[in-house]
This record gives sequence, C-alpha cells and structure tokens, in this order.
Amino acid sequence: MSGTRILNAAMRSKIMSAEQAAALIQSGMNVGMSGFTGAGYPKVVPAALAKHIMDSNLNGKKFKIGVWTGASTAPELDGALAMVDGVEMRLPYQSDPTCRKRINAGEMEYIDIHLSHVSQFVWGGFLGKLDVAVVEVAGITEDGKLIPSSSVGNNKTWLDQADKIILEVNSWQSLDLEGMHDIYYGTALPPHRKPIPIIRTEDRIGQPYFNVDPSKIIAIVETNKPDRNSAFTPPDANSKLIAGHILDFLQHEVKMGRLPTNLLPLQSGVGNVANAVMAGLKDGPFENLTAYTEVLQDGMLELLKCGKMTCASATSFSLSPEALADLTANLKDFKNKIILRPQEISNHPEVIRRLGVIAMNGLIEADIYGNVNSTHIMGTSIMNGIGGSGDFARNAFISMFMTPSSAKGGTISCIVPMVSHVDHTEHDVQVIVTEQGLADLRGLSPKARAKVVIEKCAHPNFKPALQEYYERSLRYSPGRHTPHLLDEAFTFMPNWMANKAAREAWRDDSLVQADAWKK
Repeated sequence: MSGTRILNAAMRSKIMSAEQAAALIQSGMNVGMSGFTGAGYPKVVPAALAKHIMDSNLNGKKFKIGVWTGASTAPELDGALAMVDGVEMRLPYQSDPTCRKRINAGEMEYIDIHLSHVSQFVWGGFLGKLDVAVVEVAGITEDGKLIPSSSVGNNKTWLDQADKIILEVNSWQSLDLEGMHDIYYGTALPPHRKPIPIIRTEDRIGQPYFNVDPSKIIAIVETNKPDRNSAFTPPDANSKLIAGHILDFLQHEVKMGRLPTNLLPLQSGVGNVANAVMAGLKDGPFENLTAYTEVLQDGMLELLKCGKMTCASATSFSLSPEALADLTANLKDFKNKIILRPQEISNHPEVIRRLGVIAMNGLIEADIYGNVNSTHIMGTSIMNGIGGSGDFARNAFISMFMTPSSAKGGTISCIVPMVSHVDHTEHDVQVIVTEQGLADLRGLSPKARAKVVIEKCAHPNFKPALQEYYERSLRYSPGRHTPHLLDEAFTFMPNWMANKAAREAWRDDSLVQADAWKK
C-alpha cells in the first residue's frame, strides 16, 4: 500500500503485516478492540490472531485472551475469535451467535455492563490491566494525531490505558469523516469530576482527533476493508402499529404541554421498530428534531437528509448498505449535522438527564408491573446484553420500551406475570408499547400498572390467562401491594418449556439475528 493515510513519517516505520502484528499479542492478555455495532472495528488483526490461536491450540498450547470492545462487532472479530475458543472473558456487549453459544455453554466468561460504566471501570482498575489496544483509524496526521473512523466507542480509553497499541489504518473509511468526531478529554474519576458541558445536542466540547503516545504504538497495519453493514428488513405490520402508538403518544404529550413542539432529543435502539418510528416521524408533524443516542441508523439518517432532524449525536453508525452508500456520498453535507462522541459521553447519565432525552428501547419480556428483561432467555441464557438501554432508561425524561406482544409465531407471550430476569425495574420503565397498544405507567401504583399493561399491551391469546392470574393474586397473595402468586408466577415459562417447537425455534440462532436491536 502507498501509506498516504499515514502522514507522520516516524509512524510509517512501524508498518507491518497483520500476521506480524497479531504475533505481538500473547495468551492471557487483555485486549481492547475498537468497534461498535459493526462499525469501526479492526478487520485483519483479529482474523490473523484467530489463526495464530488455532495453530497454538493444535500444538497443545491453550491460548486465550480477554476481549473488551465498545459494543458488538462483526464476524471478523467476535466470530473469528469465538470460533477458535480464543476468548477467556468478553465485555461489555456482544451479538455474535458463536460468541453467544460459548457464553451460554460456560466456555466463555462474560460481563454484561452498562456501556457508560466501562471507561470508569477500566480507569479504576476493576477489570485488571489493559495490555494491548487494537484500534481502527481512518488516518494519521502529520503531527501524529489519529483520525477516528466510523465509530468511537471506548477507543479513547483503550488508547490512553493500554500498555501497547496496534493500529489498523483503513483506507476504506472516508477521509471526509475528519471533523465529525468530538473527542472529550475532560472526564476524571471522583473526587475530581467536573460537569460535562453539554447543554444542547449540537454542542461540541472536545477535539476531532485521538491523542496517542507514539512510544506505545508497536505496530501499524494498513487495510482497505469495509464495515459490516446488514440490511434491515422493511418494517412489518406490528412494527408500524407500535410506531403509530408512539407517535400518537408524542403528539398527546405536546398537546398536554409536557413536550415542546420539536419534542426533546431522541434515543432509540437498533432495529425494525426503531426504523418504523423514525419513518413515522419523517411523515409526522414534528420539525427541527434532534437525537442524542448511541447508534445512528437508517431512519435517523433519513430524518437528517430530509431536514426534519437538525442534529444527531451518537458514538457509532449502524447502517444498511444502501444507507451507508448514501452517507459516504454525502459526508460533507452530513458532517455539520452528525457528531460522534466517546460512548462514556454519548451514554453519560448526567447529559441524558440534563437534555431530557426521549428513550425508546426494545425488550425480550415485560411483566404486568412494568419490570423489563432485555437480556436473558428463561432467566439464564444471555441473548446479547443490556448495552446502553440502562443508561438511557434510568435517566431519560420519558423511558419507553417496545416489543411485539408475542413471539415465535404467537406461541410465546412477551407480557408475563413476572419477568425471568430483571434489567430495568418498574422504577425506570415509564411506557410499554406493543402492537396492541401503549401503557403509560407514570404515576400509577403497582396494581394500577398491572391493569393497564394487561389491557393495553397483552396479546388477545394471552390476555385472559394474565387477567386470571392477576385476579387470583389479588385474592390469595399474602401481600397486596404488588400481588403475586410466587408458586405460579412463572407458569407461562413451564407452558413454554412444554412446547418443543417453540423452544427449538427460540434457540435457533438463525432466527434470533433480528433481535440484535433489543439492547
């Protein structure tokens, strides 16, 4: 390669092959990898490392590392390393099928952690030493600064904290990304923290580059590889109904004077329902929208393009191939409308609370009292992880969770008497939405919440059973503040366990890829 993306002469002396760079990573090391939802992850060093691990294992030398990222990555990273059983510990969020199987089989340890907490855990030393950072960048300036690529994630922390650094300089990433990023170096651990000076979505408080100590860089690998970009299926009927309920609710909140006419900054998880909501906003009455979120996907890009949205702040892209092509072709036009920040800032509770974000996230199951499970199947098997949903749900002005009312062809109810795992307590869940309707839980006692969740959100096939459970719990529960029959609270689960076809469908990895949006 020509090396034109590496403008610093001293750094060009560190260029080597992916195989040579991967050989510098030793078994037992903790490795901080760039990447967030299939954007900005290293493309060739992880694959070379996977081959090195496979060869080592074939020679009887067990080789495993700790893998820390921003969030989920791609088959070339998570998939490749999990395939050769090369990961001892994974954090903080993953969505790879092979990785998931390893975790649930007890072959890989996994820490599911709020995305805003990762950086302070690393700085505090709670996760051990970070030995190596492997970070993709779009280029290196003459004075040695790094141009971030299509995601920021935890890269600032990896570069600061790692003993050694391996860079992938990816010429596939457009140089027009330069200037889009806002890398803030003002965070600190207590008692030295200062307020994060963001009072509007469009506020820039940092610089467009990563700082790096050149003495820590041990290898630079040049690449020209695309991000993983998966096409979203068009919103189905249920997604459109959910979106319709949310749009009606937002219009009602404006009418009641609880929201301004341009709403408040929007946050949404990734997936078809989120895109359906954004499509509805494009055709709706709201103007001058903003977004303060962690991932920018197709629907928000369309809002920016048509002028309905004026600014979107995130830490990464998660775009279909078509949307990515549109972004790349028009990066200069989007540059002043999109800000990519470190995830400790994009997900910062202080900023989310100050801005009054409207948070919209997916779930696996919700119970009649408003508790939400967004991570586990049957309470024990991890799906993907909590991601940033906890950061936003607890601190949002309005915290919404959305899901179809049933799953796997209508064999499983997503509204249950008691969730099998709690990620978001009833105290952090304000609104639950299914295609059946919207339950506004604000200001309601537990018994009042149960009535509205069953009435508004449950599928008709499961509503009688839920109603019957609730009525019996009112009569026979030893405590009636939050009535439950604890010996029956999970009866929906045994019924599901008895349905072999539903159980096998749920565990089929080929059918759960669409659930990656459920953060």
